[in-house]
Amino acid sequence: MTKLLVVRAHPLDGEISRSMQVTNAFVKSYIESHSEDTIEDINLYDLAVPDIDRDLLQAWSELGSGTAFDELSEVKQQKITLFNGYTDGFLNADKVVIANPLWNLNVPARLKAWVDTITVGGKTFKYNEKGEAVGLAGDKKVLHIQANGGVYGGKDPANQYLKTILNYIGITDFQELFVEGMDYAPDKAADIMAEGIEKATALGKTF
Repeated sequence: MTKLLVVRAHPLDGEISRSMQVTNAFVKSYIESHSEDTIEDINLYDLAVPDIDRDLLQAWSELGSGTAFDELSEVKQQKITLFNGYTDGFLNADKVVIANPLWNLNVPARLKAWVDTITVGGKTFKYNEKGEAVGLAGDKKVLHIQANGGVYGGKDPANQYLKTILNYIGITDFQELFVEGMDYAPDKAADIMAEGIEKATALGKTF
């Protein structure tokens, strides 16, 4: 059975957020066209997403030195468990949708924290005998949905960042859907959104 993981990174829902509205259209279409698939739809702003902080760095060092997991402090155990849960959720998915707004030319902080959980040595990439990184997650396909106030055509730092990281861990089937220019041309915003929803609906049938 195919599993789709939808990762939303916006604190607002489709009533206000353009990226979430387009994502809703995709998910609705996908469900209608892939009724036998399993879908996990999460919003990072509704969940605890651990940053790589002192606790995590110390916990990894202690585990690497032979300390048993149950000997770690409670805080460290909690953060390791959370971090590993997101890693496993990504690894268990066959298809992944990442949906976010473009904020200050970057991805939201919660999304950056999540990306750290899927960029893990020995799980999503490894080093070969030459010290070069080799991606281990190439069996997945990823769709990136992003709403931009201006027009960037995928050249913005946020999309380039995600594309670079996903390529690093082996993803070669990386698709993109942008709805952009709504703030640049507010008189055309309704038409831009309508076109974006139409494209999302079509992608939901074929992704």
